[in-house]
Amino acid sequence: MPIAPAAMPLIQSFLMSFVAALALVPMARRLSLRLDVVARPRADRWHRSVVPMLGGVAIGVAMLLTGLMHGLAESAPVILFAAMAMFLIGLLDDIMQLRPSTKLVGQIAAAAALIYFGLRLNWLESRLLDSVVTMVWVVGLTNAFNLLDNMDGLCAGTAFIVAVMLLAGFWTGVSYENAMPEMLLLAALAGGAAGFLVYNFPPASIFMGDSGSLLLGFTLAALTLGREGIRASRSDLLSVIAGPAFVLMIPIFDTTLVTVARLLSGRSPARGGRDHSSHRLVAIGLSERNAVLVLWILALFGGGVGLLLRNLSPDWSLPVGAIFVVGMCAFAVYLARVRVYDEVPGAPVGEGVTLVESTFMNRRRVFEVLVDASLIGAAYYAATQLVFSDPEAYLRNAEVFYQSLPVIVVTQLVSFFARGLYRGVWQPFARGDVNKVLEAVLAGTAIAQVFLIAYYGSFAVSWKVVVLQALMIASAVILSRLIGRMFPP
Repeated sequence: MPIAPAAMPLIQSFLMSFVAALALVPMARRLSLRLDVVARPRADRWHRSVVPMLGGVAIGVAMLLTGLMHGLAESAPVILFAAMAMFLIGLLDDIMQLRPSTKLVGQIAAAAALIYFGLRLNWLESRLLDSVVTMVWVVGLTNAFNLLDNMDGLCAGTAFIVAVMLLAGFWTGVSYENAMPEMLLLAALAGGAAGFLVYNFPPASIFMGDSGSLLLGFTLAALTLGREGIRASRSDLLSVIAGPAFVLMIPIFDTTLVTVARLLSGRSPARGGRDHSSHRLVAIGLSERNAVLVLWILALFGGGVGLLLRNLSPDWSLPVGAIFVVGMCAFAVYLARVRVYDEVPGAPVGEGVTLVESTFMNRRRVFEVLVDASLIGAAYYAATQLVFSDPEAYLRNAEVFYQSLPVIVVTQLVSFFARGLYRGVWQPFARGDVNKVLEAVLAGTAIAQVFLIAYYGSFAVSWKVVVLQALMIASAVILSRLIGRMFPP
């Protein structure tokens, strides 16, 4: 298949940055050892040996050289030089151990520079509020990638995936030519991260340090911003917001999980520890590599959903996005049940990390009901879309759908409850449970139709929709239980 001419500069940018990072990492490792800028084992850190930590220098220099070679100093100076300023802040922190407040001031300053030169999220009509949200977005994602740098290969691999997904989003846009400077910088970032990942894949021989993680997080956040009339002119505000949020799902997910877990356990969110999503996956029995691969796969899924939301009709992309969010919430609840803190607040995490009964576990049924409700609604929506694929037919049926949707969801949930799907402790999903689900779906469907017939005086809902949504509900609920079996309490 011939390569599109417009793609050649992107490929060149990626390869140039990749080769440069590949050559610079060994130099950065020797520099780290000479300057004694190394990560030593600590009770609240994951590594067990002394590791050089100036790998971010290789990424930053590779990105800068590639950007200068492609003229980004003229075509995208604000993002390029603001990103390099963030790189220098991280480098100073690696060498001199800056105070957190000092780093935060630097991050706010760099984010303010983007806003000053007209780069914003453009999510809100109020320029003031949109600027505030932009500031929170940029600073938050910068620190999210910093927190994500907690296991070999995780941050660099996730940054590579996010960069590729953002590139795909630009490429499928209506006027990607206008965003070519941003795309070139994304390609350079992806190449630098990939070159560094060769040395950072478990077991890592070098860490990126704050110079790398802050650079990657800030640059990716900045590249989701835009000027009026370029990327902010879309009428579908939900897709504009949800698109980048899904693409950046893993750093957002990990930061949220760690922050909430630390607050609920009476610990400071700013305090480091082995309580990230990657650590929790290792605690339940996964190897370090497999834990990283799981999070990479989830990053790919999130990026795929983000592309759907940006480029496809919301009729199909929104239900997929909703299901993915529900799944990530359930995944977060499961990970939150993993014991990563000792009983004494402030004590270092011990070696024996085990599952415990917690408030999260006590509320597991609540989340199970929420998942089922989402699956029921999504199945009914999808069945209606399939049967009434013609837009005019769907509009004629829209009123019936919106009126009957709460009935369908409530009756199915009541039927599930009556049949005992929410009683007892979690057990391995067996054949008897499949029968319970099928019986509950059949009963719920029948009760809902009796109610709707009594309300409308006739069969208002097409029998095709009734049958199809019942099959979809049964299949989705059984599949969710089988997936739950993979993560026993």
